[in-house]
Amino acid sequence: MVSRYRLPGRRLTRLGGTDRPIRTPKPPLAFAESQKAGRWFLGFECIRRGGEGLRVGMGSSATYSRPRRNGASTENARRASVRPVIRASVRASMAAMQLTPGTFDFLQERRRLFAILLVSFAGTAVVVFLVARGELAGADARAYWGGVRVWLDGGSPMAPPAPYLPYVYAPWSVPIFLPWALLPWDVAWFVWRGVNVLLLLWSASWAYKQHPLATAVLLCILAAPIAATLDTGNITLLCALGIWAAQFVGPRLGGGLWALATVLKWFPAPLWLILPGRARLWGLIWMAVALLLALATWPQTVAQMQAAIAFPRPFRLDYLLLLWACVPWIWMRPRLLEPAEWRPLAREIVTATQLQWREVRSADRPPHAAIAWVSAHIRSMFGISPAAAAPEPVAVSKPPEPAG
Repeated sequence: MVSRYRLPGRRLTRLGGTDRPIRTPKPPLAFAESQKAGRWFLGFECIRRGGEGLRVGMGSSATYSRPRRNGASTENARRASVRPVIRASVRASMAAMQLTPGTFDFLQERRRLFAILLVSFAGTAVVVFLVARGELAGADARAYWGGVRVWLDGGSPMAPPAPYLPYVYAPWSVPIFLPWALLPWDVAWFVWRGVNVLLLLWSASWAYKQHPLATAVLLCILAAPIAATLDTGNITLLCALGIWAAQFVGPRLGGGLWALATVLKWFPAPLWLILPGRARLWGLIWMAVALLLALATWPQTVAQMQAAIAFPRPFRLDYLLLLWACVPWIWMRPRLLEPAEWRPLAREIVTATQLQWREVRSADRPPHAAIAWVSAHIRSMFGISPAAAAPEPVAVSKPPEPAG
């Protein structure tokens, strides 16, 4: 007669009589029945069946052991036999989900948790506002779309028929919207808002990876301007993202993005100071090209300026997106994000400015040296490396003449 069983893995070994391993042929319990009898743990069922022992395993390969009837020692032995199986089940489940023991360590960081809550709050507020607006959204985007349609029909985008708003940007910029305006309005509005959302999410993802808490706080501050811009379809967000992208693209494209945003909105003009050196130079070149185009379309430019001045404008909350355009430049300078560094940094700036001013006032240079000094500073501002100075001649001693 069998006295007891031992569980060395997933097979049963009989300790009394013979040592031949056996496997219990009982079928697995249904899920509802197993819920009544015990519990499921990450795919492995560890339950206690009344009078039939402990079932450990998964599926048809589950094995059974008959419990001892001698009190606490039997319960401790049962738990000791189940514990390795539970550990193995946890490791197998984490491996199946491609998780590591440190995957959720960020949940123990208070700053990261606070950043997650702030981002969730800002995103929820924007979504709720856009859903509440419904079909009333898209007035500014419809003005761009309708301005191109009116221009194609031979009319003036600055004085369109109802229900379109006047096109109050540079007249030569109307063809920029042409490929998008050829779409039907429902499709064009979906594409316009979708591109804005995708680019915003891309930029927010980059910023969050660099500085999570600072990004979350800024998104909360800009939640209202972002919601207003996505509601009206104004081009402000795209202009801010263009200045953002100027930090990562080449100087020609970066300067062109700044010039285009400045021509359309004018508010990005001060951001010329945060462009990379060569992009500043190309920005001025592209701005000169824009001025030539404005002169070439001077009558339409005058009509555009009159329409822009006469058009009633509410408080432009969306201009706060100027802060979002500065994110890459600030985020790549960590000292600007540490409040403890603000005072030392301000002292360094004041000291450097005073030294430069004293050098300018006390310098006794000849005219050509002063011009060279100014030229070097201008070249440095535009990222142009100064020409390499010619090396000074090195005096070479003449070898001694042989005697005799």
